Amino acid sequence: QVQLVESGGGLVQAGDSLRLSCAASGRTFSSHSMGWFRQAPGKEREFVTAISGTGGSTYYADSVKGRFTISRDNAKKMVYLRIDSLKPEDTGVYYCAAARTIFITVVITDQGQYNYWGQGAQVTVSS
Repeated sequence: QVQLVESGGGLVQAGDSLRLSCAASGRTFSSHSMGWFRQAPGKEREFVTAISGTGGSTYYADSVKGRFTISRDNAKKMVYLRIDSLKPEDTGVYYCAAARTIFITVVITDQGQYNYWGQGAQVTVSS
């Protein structure tokens, strides 16, 4: 069982940077691929980025490449999402999620494979 709690959201200006944090509980954190997803107003939840259990591999949606950076600290059981050059279209609820896997070097991008979800963090970017 993994519990996830996001923090760091808020109201920001376009062009600003923001770091979201996700605190995880559970003994097998490093056995989970961790992902960030977002849901914009009126839209379905979409994949943003994910990182392998070891932290050695990452994957980004094309729409966020170059501006988003995912990282993890297995010792602290934390996952981070840094967002640079924020745009109004980045507005939405950002969810941290965990997918249990035996392939700890593999990044999981399929939303359906994520078993555990946080409550979400609202990010609002004003122009």
